[in-house]
Amino acid sequence: MNILIKKVLTIAGSDSIGGAGIQADIKTITAHKMYAMSAITALTAQNTMGVDGIYEVSADFVGKQLDSIFFDIVPDAVKIGMVSSADIIAKIADKLNEYDAKNIVVDPVMVSTSGSRLISEDATEALKSKLMPLATLITPNIPEAEVLSGMEIKSIDDMKKAAVNISEKCGVSVLVKGGHLVCDATDVLYDKGVISIISAKRIDNPNTHGTGCTLSSAIACALADGCNLEKAVESAKNYLSGALEAGLNLGKGSGPLEHTWCIK
Repeated sequence: MNILIKKVLTIAGSDSIGGAGIQADIKTITAHKMYAMSAITALTAQNTMGVDGIYEVSADFVGKQLDSIFFDIVPDAVKIGMVSSADIIAKIADKLNEYDAKNIVVDPVMVSTSGSRLISEDATEALKSKLMPLATLITPNIPEAEVLSGMEIKSIDDMKKAAVNISEKCGVSVLVKGGHLVCDATDVLYDKGVISIISAKRIDNPNTHGTGCTLSSAIACALADGCNLEKAVESAKNYLSGALEAGLNLGKGSGPLEHTWCIK
């Protein structure tokens, strides 16, 4: 029997607590009943309270992982998360170009929840010049959008301006995530000259470890399934809302989501 299934590749770092990064991506892809593949860019020692250490994979070995994947099982979509060095970013961009990868979602993991920069200036420039232009969509949160646009974001109008600014700089569709604003969970999508406001109710749950990874992976799944960008973002936000609303409570800090809430 030949079972038809969509394939989604995640390129990101490993989270030892299992709530973000590669682990969150694989759970999200599996919950969407798709086949998950992974290329790991870094190992992390972390839990719900913070990151204790990062062990970066070499750029060449990241490239070997991508060669192995694309040679055998070609993904229908690609999600990219933690890429902390310019060398790794350049290697990923080269391989995605080489294999003509489709439906690429880049979650530019640049700023921690506490506001600390997570990648160097040269890596940020490589991200902007080499990886983002290949993307179908990039999904910065507000601190990341501030870095990419060079402007302060305090309102929905600021989010709109930042989305246009980033799109014009990088030549890519942009979803500015509004979770850092004190309002409903409202995101701004800028795609081909059109601004769309995509809202969901704000769920009172302090356990938000891995929300960005989860959303971007869910968007990649929807794109793999043939959705347009606006529909893909709406579908992903609905999935994320369910994962938050399920109320999983693990760990001593900001805990992970219930990724399997939709599996009956």
